[in-house]
Amino acid sequence: MATVDVKNLNNEVVGKLDLADAVFAGPINEGLLHLAVKQYLASLRSGTHNTKTRAEVSGSGRKPWRQKGTGRARVGEIRNPLWRKGGTVFGPRPRNYEAPLPKKMFRAALKSALAMKFKENQLNIVEAFTLDSHKTKPFSEVLAKLGFDRKVLLIDHQENPNLWLAARNLSDVQLLPNLQVTPYHLLNATHVVFTKAAIEALQEVLTK
Repeated sequence: MATVDVKNLNNEVVGKLDLADAVFAGPINEGLLHLAVKQYLASLRSGTHNTKTRAEVSGSGRKPWRQKGTGRARVGEIRNPLWRKGGTVFGPRPRNYEAPLPKKMFRAALKSALAMKFKENQLNIVEAFTLDSHKTKPFSEVLAKLGFDRKVLLIDHQENPNLWLAARNLSDVQLLPNLQVTPYHLLNATHVVFTKAAIEALQEVLTK
């Protein structure tokens, strides 16, 4: 069974935590990670793009000139797609881009992402984020002391108003509850930081 150091906010090792091999020592399925990231990014798309068809553009439906005898090409209405200001053919229409990932595949992708972060030494455990203040500057100093410089993902287990207020103005820091983390969030971060309670709760869910 793998173990990881548990540190306090002064970057001091205060204990060890056993990690389940079923989660952190399993195989890394890169194809499944690709699917999970693709699904998450697709779900962020609003899908509100729209172009007007010939039925929606402004203009009369009257035939501009008679069918035969003028020497011109035959035309049914001025809204046809060949004319300027006419309708668009096969243009983008409102649609939903979401492609739900089965629960088993999502969990397997999450385990692969956690195993990858552990293998690359980018998985960090802190005892708890007990902050005396909600100010951003002291919290950024805490992160610097811990050695986290860019793209930090913080994952906590319980509501922590001081942590939320202190982290929200830092552009390279993202804070998530432990049960809302996705493979995309893990792969997109340089440093993944769990509280001890958060990693234990997530590990319990993934080993069921």
